[in-house]
Amino acid sequence: MKKIYLILLSLLCIVQSAFAQGGAIKGRVVGADTEEALIGATVLVEGTSRGATTNTNGEFLITNVPAGNHSLRITYVGYSYPKIDVTVTAGGTADIGTISMRSSNVIGEEVVVSATRRPEKLTEAPAAISVISTRDLEALPSFNVGELLNKVQGVEVVRSGVIGVGINARGFNNAFNVKMFQMTDGRNSMLPGGTGLPAGFYNTVIKEDIERVEVILGPSSALYGPNAHNGVINTITKDPRRYPGTTVSVGAGNQDVLSGRVRHAGIISDKFAYKVTGEYTEGTDFAFVDTVYSLAATPLGPLPEYDVDFGFKSKRASAALYYSPTEKTDIILDYGYGQGDNIGVTSNGRNQINGWTFQYLQGRIVSPRVFAQLYSTWNDAGDTYQINARTANYYTLRARGYSEDIAAKYSKTGAKAGEIGPNSLPVAFPGFVDKSHRINGEVQYNNSFAGFDVITGLNYQRDVAYSRQTYLDDAAGNIILNQYGAVAQVERNLTQKLRAVVAARVDYHDNYGTQFSPKAALTYAALNGSFRATYGRAYSAPSIQFQEFYLNNGALAILGNGAGLTIQNTETGAIRTIDKLEPEQVQTFEIGYKGTPTEKLFVDISSWYSKSEDFISPLTGVTLMRGKEKVIKKGDQDVTDRASNALNYYLTYLNYGNVNSWGTDFGLNYYINDFFSVGAKYSYFNSDITDTDNLDNDANGDKKVSVSESSLNAAKHRYNFNFTARDLFDKKFFGSVNVRILPEYDFYSGVQIAAEENEGKRVAPYNYNYGPLGGFTSVDLSAGYKFTNWLTLGGSVTNLFDTPQREFVGSPEIGRLYSAELRFDFGGKDKKVR
Repeated sequence: MKKIYLILLSLLCIVQSAFAQGGAIKGRVVGADTEEALIGATVLVEGTSRGATTNTNGEFLITNVPAGNHSLRITYVGYSYPKIDVTVTAGGTADIGTISMRSSNVIGEEVVVSATRRPEKLTEAPAAISVISTRDLEALPSFNVGELLNKVQGVEVVRSGVIGVGINARGFNNAFNVKMFQMTDGRNSMLPGGTGLPAGFYNTVIKEDIERVEVILGPSSALYGPNAHNGVINTITKDPRRYPGTTVSVGAGNQDVLSGRVRHAGIISDKFAYKVTGEYTEGTDFAFVDTVYSLAATPLGPLPEYDVDFGFKSKRASAALYYSPTEKTDIILDYGYGQGDNIGVTSNGRNQINGWTFQYLQGRIVSPRVFAQLYSTWNDAGDTYQINARTANYYTLRARGYSEDIAAKYSKTGAKAGEIGPNSLPVAFPGFVDKSHRINGEVQYNNSFAGFDVITGLNYQRDVAYSRQTYLDDAAGNIILNQYGAVAQVERNLTQKLRAVVAARVDYHDNYGTQFSPKAALTYAALNGSFRATYGRAYSAPSIQFQEFYLNNGALAILGNGAGLTIQNTETGAIRTIDKLEPEQVQTFEIGYKGTPTEKLFVDISSWYSKSEDFISPLTGVTLMRGKEKVIKKGDQDVTDRASNALNYYLTYLNYGNVNSWGTDFGLNYYINDFFSVGAKYSYFNSDITDTDNLDNDANGDKKVSVSESSLNAAKHRYNFNFTARDLFDKKFFGSVNVRILPEYDFYSGVQIAAEENEGKRVAPYNYNYGPLGGFTSVDLSAGYKFTNWLTLGGSVTNLFDTPQREFVGSPEIGRLYSAELRFDFGGKDKKVR
């Protein structure tokens, strides 16, 4: 024992002696554009685990640095990434003075945090990642941030109207797309409970409060958990200490668009800061009346949607309080409210959404080593209803002889037997109740040990779905699901240029048990950037609506497949079963390069190959002999009586066998000079799901592969070209031209169809087929002029040549859109950041 003690004492003396031979480095970091301190900039000594973050004055001190020559790496989001050479003497302190970091103009110089959950240069991130910066957002004279995603490499953006923007990546889009996981400030910002859909139009963040949006493509479950299997969209809002002051934006455009937004942020003291935001936007969408088919109204034939309201409104508000008990610790309390009215496309038709409300309350603790958060998210569907169900109700009531007023009223509210008259038949309620909520908790710890950078974390999520049986099978009460997760990630420099990242996550789901999500990546620094090779495995746990859906409009029924279904032939009594829905597993192999091989050229290329097991289909018909088959059991539960009215067609979600897909995303940006740049992006996507001879792709078990089962639901090729001008005329003018080429493609989702086959007619059970999507070239313009430091005028024209553009099923053709916006900035430039 004494020998062990002496050995340990000797080792301690050696370590102390080594540290005694070291020195320290100090300095200050400011922004070249404002000359203000950059708080929280990361300063690292390359080749060591030594580093520090800047304090409230932008100052830093790194101790115990080995004597010798070193290079410092300084990173801060939105600013360029300088390297500083410094010599450290034993026992001395090297003062590098004040370092001015300039705003990043070249894409590759930006710093991101989403790829590995730590600050790193964009070109060194071990993932296909892109950034929409504050500068990009300020140059967008529109309230609709989704428009900018059209310029992000590899992202498929579809418009369903003036405000409707759907986001997807790497194919297989559908009307209820949950393939892209969306976050805000580390918070899951998907709708809670039953739907699990992106908050979209009901989100709480206004454009003026977004610092940047980071988009990661490919499996990301290892860091972000369930359903991050196609990618992550991480929105990061502005810190009031870095962005103080007041911003007011007012805008207007065609389609009766009016928008007003305000953000105010203030610094109370060294310890307290706050911000508040608000928005009101309204307008009128492009008119489009779809066709409804219903058994109840079959004698009347195809029916136009009844009483469609094309107006849309959005209300958003948020407030946040920042408290810093120490220089390196923040406690943040954040609340957000969003409410919207618009038309939503579903796999079954369209919804008239009235007053859908989305709220959250979030508490965060942020320090250099620990991040912890607890938050609650909840929503209320308001007065939302199915347009197709209300249409069927209306025409059925009119056919029974009821007046226009009676038909209009009870088509929306529903009616019990005898309610409209002594012998009146019941009328189904077409609306939704959704008062679901979700609770999330998370804690993370990071540190460096002997050259290893380590991140560990624990997560908890509890979903409570509440629909009163209006769209979920929740007759027994609220549907409650718990999920638990644990993650560990390790990074290490293997050589000066070669870096390895390994991560693993284990999740436990109440319905699906344990899921494992590993990730591995190698990056090699070369050509002023990095080459990368990555492997990732992710999984998609079916949402509650996929498991517990229950809708019946007389013509068809949608049944969730969380327990398996039993189907009976009503003539022969023959029975067949459908296995319950299982999580989709995705493995992706990817290689790529991102960097600036020459001073003015930025290159970004990714090629990937994915293998999906238990691929989850869009909503798919499962009755093979229409009118002669019906679902009699869901798991062990008898649903014969509940589904007896829907003898025509049943739809559910199914697992395929194995689906392989592959693609390439390629982008170039060339910086002509400090003012002008040009860019081009190309994406290719394909899959063996199109092989109609492969019965692995037979989702519904009818021994053949239909066109709906084999559709990519995406264009194989996408092209984008842009020209950008910045800082012209004494840094007052900015503008851009963007050209998007979207080839034609087929799209199937539930009863929604847009395809070349049978164009211009209806083939049961689909809705009317208006033909393929895409097949157009769109030219967009935007420009702005900064008259003073506090006044900027901007304008934009989307679809300059008014080319008919259909991008989504159940949606209108998008025509020309134009808008103008005035932006007022007060106070921020005259205040010093804390």
